[in-house]
Amino acid sequence: MSRLPNSVLVLPTFAHKHYSQTATSSKTACATFASSYPRKLGFSYLEELSKEFYLSYGNEVEKVGLRPYAFVKFDTFMQKTKRLYQDTRTQHNLTKLNEDLQDVTRIMTKNMEDLLWRGDSLDRMDHIAHELKDSSKLFKDRARNLNLQALYRKYGIPAIVVTAFSFLLWLRWYFF
Repeated sequence: MSRLPNSVLVLPTFAHKHYSQTATSSKTACATFASSYPRKLGFSYLEELSKEFYLSYGNEVEKVGLRPYAFVKFDTFMQKTKRLYQDTRTQHNLTKLNEDLQDVTRIMTKNMEDLLWRGDSLDRMDHIAHELKDSSKLFKDRARNLNLQALYRKYGIPAIVVTAFSFLLWLRWYFF
């Protein structure tokens, strides 16, 4: 049993030559198809029946005291729709399959464009990260130089004066 989009449930039967599909919304519809019949057409068939049923009888379903065979008139629509979907090569069915194929193609194209855009974004982020790394290294070097300059300004003159005074004391003690 596997879940598909739009709340559709596929139930495989035990026979290898058939598969069944169940479209679920608030109510359930079930159909069994030959394995050679395209699944997309099976889902389209169930969707079309479901839409028409709820357009025609949607408000009558919840009525209390509903009589047996209350929706027997719907059988004519089901038979007409069955004839439309019976041959998979009819223009109507091929059009539906082509529409589904175009939808899938559009979705795949959009996904590929999104992936390419993300790749470009990642390349841009990588370039920006390298620039940031280089800028931070340059900032570190300049900060070190500024700290040394501040140290020289703060202690340079007193250090020169103390060194000169010490040198003069040494000269006086050593030579005089």
